[in-house]
Amino acid sequence: MLLPQSNTPFSFRVAFAITFLAFAVLPALTATAAKPQLVCSATLLHFGWVEVGKSETQWVVLTNKGSTQVTLSAISASGSGFSVSGATLPVILDAGHSIGVKVTFTPSSTVWFDDQITFTSNASNPSLVLAVAGTGVKTQLSAKPSRLSFGPVPVGTSVCLPVVVTNNTKATRTLSGFQAFGSEFSISDPPPAVTLDPGQSVTVNLTFTPQTAGMACGSLWVIGPQLNVPAIGQGVETGQLSASPGSLNFGNVLVGAADTQSASLSAANGSVTISSMTSNNSQFAVSGLSFPFTISSGNTVEFKVAFTPQGAGSVSGTLSFSSNATNGSVSEPLAGSGQLPQVVLTWIASTSDVAGYNIYRRLVSASTYRKINSSLDPDTFFTDTTVAPGNTYVYVTTAVSPSGQESSYSNPVEIAVP
Repeated sequence: MLLPQSNTPFSFRVAFAITFLAFAVLPALTATAAKPQLVCSATLLHFGWVEVGKSETQWVVLTNKGSTQVTLSAISASGSGFSVSGATLPVILDAGHSIGVKVTFTPSSTVWFDDQITFTSNASNPSLVLAVAGTGVKTQLSAKPSRLSFGPVPVGTSVCLPVVVTNNTKATRTLSGFQAFGSEFSISDPPPAVTLDPGQSVTVNLTFTPQTAGMACGSLWVIGPQLNVPAIGQGVETGQLSASPGSLNFGNVLVGAADTQSASLSAANGSVTISSMTSNNSQFAVSGLSFPFTISSGNTVEFKVAFTPQGAGSVSGTLSFSSNATNGSVSEPLAGSGQLPQVVLTWIASTSDVAGYNIYRRLVSASTYRKINSSLDPDTFFTDTTVAPGNTYVYVTTAVSPSGQESSYSNPVEIAVP
């Protein structure tokens, strides 16, 4: 529906009168209009066609754009049909802060309503005026839902909600188009002009894509039999998530034993909510975290990672943290090596001429030694890789001469394997 416009013609005449009295150089004077301190997210709220006796509500956002506090002391509507709610006066707005206010249109008759809402404060512009308009009609179109609430949406992301528009009359109605109002609202794949028989419906999808943090108001406008569907959403800042250190390497860890290292998650440039974590290798386990949880901007949460190798050899894995951060999922590479337990033996070389040495071992609970080297050892050290965790062993060595004669056992050494 077109709003009334003024087309009053006007003319003007300029007369020049020049008098030479004296020569003087004067500084140029300039006038700059002061920017309003209290601003509204809209200058006009158009409610379109609303059924007589029913109500439609739209939101506006008042923002203090100045550097000092503003006290909103009064809100008044100039005529009948419009009311304001959502603010308990007086309201104090710090610099840069906002408040949402609901404006409701309840037509009492099938006429055009054209009024204004005045917000009174101690701002540099003490009377902020919001124009409001709408028409009372008998039932023609209805929207389900009658208003859209997108809730908190991370800045730079999008949420889409459907609206079902239904022809409630007994005659065919043609909807010539659909339009979104509000810079952060758009229509996804708007349908072309559509004709609805009585009782028929069409679905339109409205998308909210906040570009800045804060409350945002808009609407879906149906052109034809006019219908306005109010929409509100809130842009929220989400930060970046990082893990420290960038990777964890556990080095060599005995098979069956566990080694634990510390790591942390940090949020920057906004809070981050971590919803879940996965590990692609069961030999790495995380403790100290309970999901979901939120890290406020600039803060850090620590956790523990334990590596328990189940076999010998190199092991790798990855921890993946799912979150609403702007950089999405964050991964922590993991590495380690499982090492079987072993005992390293050394002894003093014999003063006699020897060809090599034999090494013998028994369990501490046994009485008989068993040779564990497959061939004569020419060195004075030996590594036993066949031990089992939790056992205690007793070792002795013998020296073998070039002719093959073997000495008696050396002094025994008892070693417990953890």
